[in-house]
Amino acid sequence: MDAKVKLGRADALRMARAASTVVVAKGKKVVTFDMTKDQPSDKALTDHLLGPTGNLRAPVIQKGRTLVVGFNEEALTQKLGV
Repeated sequence: MDAKVKLGRADALRMARAASTVVVAKGKKVVTFDMTKDQPSDKALTDHLLGPTGNLRAPVIQKGRTLVVGFNEEALTQKLGV
């Protein structure tokens, strides 16, 4: 996807709801949502997924049904085997 394309609230929620696992990294803090067991509210998801501009935070990596938003090397290694 083109880096210039901005993904907003609706896009972020659509991607998260389609995933079985959503991992959000903000610095050293990592939050994992098991979407098959948990049903987080839209507000809880967007509070983590969106940046201050209201767009989906970067980077965004989707591997299978796992969605990783934000950067944390440990999270990438554990969840995606990168």
